[in-house]
Amino acid sequence: MPELPEVEITRRGLAPHVEGRRVDALVIYDRRLRWPVPQALPNAILGRTIERVDRRSKYLLFRVGEDTMLVHLGMTGSLRAFARVPARGTHDHFDLRLDSGTTLRYHDPRRFGALLWLPPPGDAHPLLARLGPEPFARRCDADYLHAALRGRTTPIKLALMNNEIIAGVGNIYANESLFRAGIRPTTAAHRVSRERLQRLLVHVQATLSDALAKGGSTLRDFVDSTGEPGYFQLDYFVYGREGLGCRICGSAIKSVRLGGRATNYCPRCQR
Repeated sequence: MPELPEVEITRRGLAPHVEGRRVDALVIYDRRLRWPVPQALPNAILGRTIERVDRRSKYLLFRVGEDTMLVHLGMTGSLRAFARVPARGTHDHFDLRLDSGTTLRYHDPRRFGALLWLPPPGDAHPLLARLGPEPFARRCDADYLHAALRGRTTPIKLALMNNEIIAGVGNIYANESLFRAGIRPTTAAHRVSRERLQRLLVHVQATLSDALAKGGSTLRDFVDSTGEPGYFQLDYFVYGREGLGCRICGSAIKSVRLGGRATNYCPRCQR
């Protein structure tokens, strides 16, 4: 599933194409995404100008005056910009056509993504209102995290993936950040000290920054707005490396399931 780095890379790639451009048409080929695409959305955005593209957690937010068009890439979605749009494929679900001649096309084989229209205030929508701070936000510090995790017996990995605590950290980057911080993912969240939480936040930010620099992770479907894959998967320490030797100590990487997700760790480097 595209996580914060992949969505941010998509946002950065799309912004120069769409910001300040007028919408000539929104063509819906298949409304059956995670939630049905609102029937009124094409008329609501027609002729409007996209002022900017924001990202909140894993959501792309196209700001249109006081309104917002929300796009979520789901598990297998991609949103690409085309100067010459190709023929529509089976899993192409909508085209956003701009006055510049550029078309944004949404492709999603599993249809777990979303296209929604949020009236003002858009950030009060239930998908956004309860999100925690972004990992790079100033208020996302050790004091905040220590207070947020007080009394929580859930494993630290699941707490790190809880978007109401920190927004945007998914399975891949939680695994990798915990390895870098030397924290075992099964550790109860409330048992992680303030000092270790500070180290964890440093490594969350470093891991996300490294992923951004390398175009994100492409395990199967993700491509950026130009169709290019990411390469951060080549640098994984633990994710997807069950049974392989740890890149640091040589111990075999182990795997457990937490919250239904594969969780990889080094039994020696992570305590």
